[in-house]
Amino acid sequence: MNNKDLAIDILSIQKKLSEQPPHPIAEVMKNAIIANGIEKVAFNNSSRIGLQNSFSNEIKSGKVTSQEKSGRCWMFAGLNLFRYPVTKNLNAEDFEFSQNYPMFYDKLEKANYFLESIIKTLHEDIYSRIVMWILRDPLQDGGQWDMFVNLINKYGAVPKNIMPETFHSSNSALMNQLLTYQLRTWASLLRDMFAKGCSEEELRSKKSDFVTEFYRILTYFLGEPPMQFHFEYRDKDGGHHSIDNLTPQSFFAQYVAIDLNEYVSLINAPTPDKPFDRTYTIDFLGNTIEGRKVLYLNTKLDDLKLCTMNQLKDGDPVWFGCDVRLQTERQKGLMDTRVFLFDNALDTEMGLNKSGRLLYGESLLTHAMVFTGVNVKNDKPDRWKVENSWGEERGEKGFFIMSDSWFDEYNYQVVVNKKYFTPEMLAALNTDPVILPPWDPMGSLAKVN
Repeated sequence: MNNKDLAIDILSIQKKLSEQPPHPIAEVMKNAIIANGIEKVAFNNSSRIGLQNSFSNEIKSGKVTSQEKSGRCWMFAGLNLFRYPVTKNLNAEDFEFSQNYPMFYDKLEKANYFLESIIKTLHEDIYSRIVMWILRDPLQDGGQWDMFVNLINKYGAVPKNIMPETFHSSNSALMNQLLTYQLRTWASLLRDMFAKGCSEEELRSKKSDFVTEFYRILTYFLGEPPMQFHFEYRDKDGGHHSIDNLTPQSFFAQYVAIDLNEYVSLINAPTPDKPFDRTYTIDFLGNTIEGRKVLYLNTKLDDLKLCTMNQLKDGDPVWFGCDVRLQTERQKGLMDTRVFLFDNALDTEMGLNKSGRLLYGESLLTHAMVFTGVNVKNDKPDRWKVENSWGEERGEKGFFIMSDSWFDEYNYQVVVNKKYFTPEMLAALNTDPVILPPWDPMGSLAKVN
C-alpha cells in the first residue's frame, strides 16, 4: 500500500456521506452551532434544574476569592481552608490571606528545584526525554497539595494586606515567560561548565549565585516578602486589635494551628498501571528540595468519597483536584456529566470511561478547589458545594454545584485527615511509593484560571 492509498480522498468522503440516511434536524443543528457556538446549543437545562443550591451539610465560608489571570488555584484552595479557623480565632467577620506571599516563595523554590534537576541530569543528552521534560515548563504557576504544604511549613502565611497583590501576581504570563527564559539561560551555562570539566563544587557555587540573582529579579515582579510584621484589624464586634512582632510562621502557628502533616492526598486513578491501595510519587515533581515529596494513595472511589463526606460533616472543608475543563458550565457554576449534550448535538458518540480518558490523554488534573458542603440522601451524596477561586461573578457568588456523577468521572484527588481512613487505607499508606515518570497524568499540576 502506497502513501496515495493512505491519503484523504475528499470525493470518497462526500460519497459515503451522501449514502447515509439524512438526519431530520442535522441542518438545523449545524446552523445553530455555527451561529451560537456549541456550548449554548448543547447546554442541558435539566442540569440547572437538578442541581439545587441547597445542602444537608454546609460549612460557612467567607467571600469567594479570585486568582485573576494566574494559575494559583492550588494556593487559593489551600489558603481558603485556613480562613475558617482564622476568623474564629480572631473573632473576625471575614479574612483573606496573601496569595502573593506563597507565590513568591514557590517561584524561588521552583527555580532552585529546576537548577538542581539540571545538575542531577548533567550526564543526560540534551535531547533525552527527561531533560526535555525538565526544560519544558519549569516555572509554571501550577502546583500540588504537598507542594503547598512545603511552602506553609517552611514560610508560614500572612494576611493579604501585609503582602498585597501586584500587577504580575494577578497577571503572571509575561513574568513566567521572562523568568523561564532566565532559568533556561542558566541551565545552558551549567551544562557548558560541566562539559568543560568544572567540579560539582564549582557548579553548586554558580547555582547559588543564580538563585540569589533570581530572588532579586523576583522582587521586581512581586515585591519583598516580609520576615516580620505588625497586624491591625477590627473584630466583628467592632473592637480594634494591634499585634506586634509577628512572623509568617508564628502567625500561622497561632491563628491557624492546623497540623498539615495529618492530611494526605487520596486519588482515584483507575488505570491498569496503578493498583488501588498503593502509594505513588512522581519523579522530578516538587518545589522545595528538602520538603516532602508529592505522595498519593490510590484508593477506590467509594472509600475516597466516604472520607470526603465524613470530613465535611465534621465541619472541615476539603481541598480537591479535578479536571474542570470537562462538562463544566463556568458562568452558571454547574458541574454535571450531562451539562453539555455535545454528543447529541454532533450526532456522534464520545465513549471513553475515566480510565480511558487518563490513558489516552483526554483528561488529567487541571484545577484545585474546596468542597464546603454536601447533600446527603439515604447516606449517599447526590451533589457537592464547591468554593472556587474565579471571583464572585460566576456561579452562585463564586460557589459552584457539582453532581455526584461528575465527582465520579472528573474528580481525581481529595485531601483528607488520616483519622477518616479505614484500617486498610492506613496500612496502605505505609507502603513504599511507586515512582511514576513526570509525564504521568497524575504528575499534572493544578493551574487552570
